[in-house]
Amino acid sequence: MGLSMIKSHGAQANSVLAANTIAFTACFAVWVMFSIIGIPIKELLELSETQFGLLVATPILTGSLFRLPVGMLTDKIGGRVVYLVLMLAMIIPLWFIGNATEYWQFLVLGLFVGIAGASFSVGIAYTAKWFDKDHQGFAMGIFGAGNAGAALTKFIAPSLVIAYGWQAVPKIYAVAMVIVIIGYWMFTYEDPAHHTAKNVSMREQLKALNDPKLWKYMQYYSLVFGGFVALSLWMTKYYINEYGFDLQTAALLAAIFVLPSGVIRALGGWFSDKYGAYKVTWWVMWVSLVSLFFMSYPQTAMIIETTHGPEKFDLSLNVWVFTAFLFILGIAWGFGKASVFKFLSDEYPDNIGVVSGIVGLAGGMGGFLLPIMFGALIDYTHVNSVIFMLLYGATAVSLIWMHFTFGKEQKAKNIEQAVQTVNE
Repeated sequence: MGLSMIKSHGAQANSVLAANTIAFTACFAVWVMFSIIGIPIKELLELSETQFGLLVATPILTGSLFRLPVGMLTDKIGGRVVYLVLMLAMIIPLWFIGNATEYWQFLVLGLFVGIAGASFSVGIAYTAKWFDKDHQGFAMGIFGAGNAGAALTKFIAPSLVIAYGWQAVPKIYAVAMVIVIIGYWMFTYEDPAHHTAKNVSMREQLKALNDPKLWKYMQYYSLVFGGFVALSLWMTKYYINEYGFDLQTAALLAAIFVLPSGVIRALGGWFSDKYGAYKVTWWVMWVSLVSLFFMSYPQTAMIIETTHGPEKFDLSLNVWVFTAFLFILGIAWGFGKASVFKFLSDEYPDNIGVVSGIVGLAGGMGGFLLPIMFGALIDYTHVNSVIFMLLYGATAVSLIWMHFTFGKEQKAKNIEQAVQTVNE
């Protein structure tokens, strides 16, 4: 148990929430570390766009794949121990990234460090079980605000790279993680009542996959969270390539997307509690679709023959207009990340660890596959904004699927209510 001075259940719940959020912020900062140090590594090793995409996405793979098993373990034995072991396991490979010199070494060490991303499944289930249903959305939103760890990397890592070289970043992060682990163990608690029955088998836990609704939530989360992770990894380099900014300025502009999207998640949880997960998610999809439509527009110049000779008209998307749309997109996805998990807490209260692991895995796989697809598309088309065209298509699919599936459910509810009214 944590500090004995914190005795009441409510105080322990708040302490667990705070410690989980801080730990998740640190883990997320580590998880997306290659978004910054990968840029000098790309120059050093002369990597293609696709190779860079694989480099930044590799940690996302293991973080995604481990989300399901650690979510199941959290339901079985409790989040406190699982979270501790997870954070301890990443420290040594994190330290040795600073000593790597070959591409394959970065990929292998990135796979080990990537387990930091699985901390979400542990923390979300561990947090949710400390709060009642009316407050779960807000509590999970606060925890999910740890996504802002990506912004922490945007603010800190570029300065470290310039001052000490990219090799210093993973070593400093490793030392910081040790401090976070000590604080985490002091301020967290365990309630045996939160564990599932010991005789519940893995097969029984995985029965949730038979529910078609869960697959729908997986698709939504692969966009709002997977897209968030992918752009968190890519946007610094996008600003450098598209607008010619230096590393620090590009990272700062990228943080305009990352930071609000992480922090606003708490407000998204509150809105989901108050207005319902469906309404929030519906508006998230529409706002995303409009923003991505304009962001997809490539840098364009038009030459028109006039009576005074050829005139060039610049139709490029201004950097500040682009950044405004990026900011709006980040806010929308911050709300969406919270609303999807409100769906889960409402419909799967008894095995939230398993379902959050499954949905988190889908979101993480989106974050893994999208950067690789970004790199391949840019290598093929040589158009940087093609990444937003891809996300626009994925959003359109999500919106259509949401309309038809939820439309059927609402129609069935209306018919049921009408029948009940007639019978009365």
